[in-house]
Amino acid sequence: MVIPTGHVVTRRTPVFTHDTVPPALLSAHQTKGGAWAMIHVLEGKLRYCIETPLSESILEPGQPGVIEPETRHHVEPIGPVRFYLEFHHAP
Repeated sequence: MVIPTGHVVTRRTPVFTHDTVPPALLSAHQTKGGAWAMIHVLEGKLRYCIETPLSESILEPGQPGVIEPETRHHVEPIGPVRFYLEFHHAP
């Protein structure tokens, strides 16, 4: 999955760790319509779970995860981890 061509980064979160990840990211939530996001893992591993249709992948440095608009998902740190999210929108 790739973010559509022409979309630009409009916001970036701070870097989160397994200790500082916001509780909202650990439970099912979704981005707004038109908002794509990319999860970048800097160190460690992060489980990225999509609620519907049910799927999961393990994200590591160099293997980002793409979040489609309005897709229910959550993340789970697998031990020590550092990651951030970038939000993309059409101009």
